[in-house]
Amino acid sequence: MDKKAILESLSSVHHPARQDRSVVELGMVQSVDISDSRVTVTLAFPKKRDPLTEYLVGACRAAIIRDFGVEAEVRTVVTEEAKPAKRTLNLDQEQVKDIKHIIGIASGKGGVGKSTVAVNLACALARLGYRVGLADADVYGPSVPVMTGTEGEQPEAVQNGDQELIIPLQKYGVEWMSIGYFAEKGQALIWRGPMACNALKQMILQVAWGPLDFLLIDMPPGTGDIHISLVQEIPMEGAVIVTTPQAVALADVEKGVNMFRNKSIDRPIFGLVENMAWFTPEEHPDEKYFIFGKNGGAEMAAELGVELLGQIPLVQSIRECGDAGEPAALGNRPDGLAFIQLASRLAEKLG
Repeated sequence: MDKKAILESLSSVHHPARQDRSVVELGMVQSVDISDSRVTVTLAFPKKRDPLTEYLVGACRAAIIRDFGVEAEVRTVVTEEAKPAKRTLNLDQEQVKDIKHIIGIASGKGGVGKSTVAVNLACALARLGYRVGLADADVYGPSVPVMTGTEGEQPEAVQNGDQELIIPLQKYGVEWMSIGYFAEKGQALIWRGPMACNALKQMILQVAWGPLDFLLIDMPPGTGDIHISLVQEIPMEGAVIVTTPQAVALADVEKGVNMFRNKSIDRPIFGLVENMAWFTPEEHPDEKYFIFGKNGGAEMAAELGVELLGQIPLVQSIRECGDAGEPAALGNRPDGLAFIQLASRLAEKLG
């Protein structure tokens, strides 16, 4: 009778709840001691008590008595199962060190045209001769691929030492990156906060941007853990807040401004953009209809002590150009010129 023989005997004891595998196969036999014709077996159980503990102890004792005719003592110990090591993203700020200004484009609520402003502002800055990139961080509703006519395209990746870098798409003189390039059309991204934060950090810090004058980050609407994570872990210089003149939208502007002004974040607000400031029929460019209210953004900017960077009219062509993947800022109509003026003011403000 030796340890090998004891283990062969215990191989006949199966755990009914663990795919009927033996206690030996499951690695539950922690030790076997033989002394003076007495056998002591120690079985290891997870931290959570196994409801079949008593059954397995009795079955092991019976197997040894049956096969060797000696008394057996079966002890039990509790061991914690090894937890898989947490995967950590080995991301640093190396890829953004040559970017002069990283600006967040934010809004207190959805539906105010934040992404429209972000895409057109990027194109307008590029038209002014600046090197521009845009990272679409609106993880639950990435719209940049549609608005830039790059839907269905997928960025390539290159190996840079021990790190894989994503090559941004280039169009209209702007470098584009979006989580939408990696999701199937119509696919819902059901991600919890930490998973979304990690994905967004990759969309910014694992991209081969190269030297840029401006990197705009189209942030998710509202305020939450994704915003806090982005601002704290990305060297974001400040933010531009987008709103409409509506009272319901303006009510959330103050929340967005206060988030960036919070002591734990402490980023400046470069200004407010009032989108859909008035409606102008394309056939009558001199007419203005304030269908969402008049000068609500200007009044809110004054109240919060921030600059009103621009007022963007509500023109049908902005929506049509966005749906066609050709941003309005590429043209010379009044809506396109409004984005050029916005870009000029932002660039002048940042020197």
